[in-house]
Amino acid sequence: MSALTATDPLCLLEQMQADLAGQPELYRPTEFWRAASARIAAELRADGFENFRRLETARSFFVPSYGPPGNMLTAAEVAQIEALMLATAPRGSKKHATLLELLSGRAWALSDYRVFLAGDRPEIAPDLSGISESAEGNPPDVFEVDGRRFSRSMLNYLHGLVFIKQVLGETAIRTVLEIGGGFGTLGEILHKTGGNYAYVDVDIPPTSAVASYYLGQIPGLDLVNYEETRGQGPIPVPGAGRQLVICPWQLPQLTGVVDLVWNYISFQEMEPDVVRFYLEQGRRLGARYVLLRNLREGKQQRSAQSPLGVAQPILGGDYDAFLPGYRLAATNVLPFGYRTVDGFHSELRLYVRA
Repeated sequence: MSALTATDPLCLLEQMQADLAGQPELYRPTEFWRAASARIAAELRADGFENFRRLETARSFFVPSYGPPGNMLTAAEVAQIEALMLATAPRGSKKHATLLELLSGRAWALSDYRVFLAGDRPEIAPDLSGISESAEGNPPDVFEVDGRRFSRSMLNYLHGLVFIKQVLGETAIRTVLEIGGGFGTLGEILHKTGGNYAYVDVDIPPTSAVASYYLGQIPGLDLVNYEETRGQGPIPVPGAGRQLVICPWQLPQLTGVVDLVWNYISFQEMEPDVVRFYLEQGRRLGARYVLLRNLREGKQQRSAQSPLGVAQPILGGDYDAFLPGYRLAATNVLPFGYRTVDGFHSELRLYVRA
């Protein structure tokens, strides 16, 4: 690797993590994310940002997949199953192709794509008809359908946008604040609609560094990076067509108005005081709408037997209490959320300011 520069993603990661070290607990990774964050950072240093969508810990925590590990199988197990099935499903046969669609996750992706197509209302902004995903990060399982590229992350987000259209119809949403933006999929979608949306992603490092890298590689996307806002006093919400990635300790400095606060899945991995803080910030910024995706039954509680969990699960009633002045407009598990094989419900919740 060449010498680090101010725009090098690894340099950005190191700066973010150095600044994180001096922050209050409220702005740090919660227990669920603490060990994972350290492992992700180590993998990025070893294998590079250009391969982040192949990294083991990233794929387990913020790069969702239809194939391994998202389908609860490992790549080795998939290979073993394929080898066993060749006795009755020779390569090139329809049976072999069908089984590979199941094992790779393509069948699942096609199912989600059909939900997106059936649910979208093209006459309502944003225009999602031309969305196709970037190959940055070297993803192993982005599927091409009808000449467009989609990962599980992309289709998850498209389901959320379609859900908003279904419930609210035409809105004047133009500025979006996402808490925990993963690697930046929502920012990519909003940019590619051509609708001049403003987008702010607030996340902890190392994921905030990954999102900065990913969004920075998308042609024509106008990104304001952490190195430009670090140590700044008031940080204005970006104007139309611009995007901004900041870290949690910068959020209180954000000024202006946002239309929509968005959180997909990560609130369920935080503790109540942290979730309350983020939602209070969204209210401070005048958000008219809040879209959440949460595990209806709550994330598993941490224990000696299951250290990967939370101290206090976040349930629907907690969000109701954290959002005074808002009403719950709609909830949805199927078709726009997800029901697990063991009966848990990943539920979308859409709030509207009363």
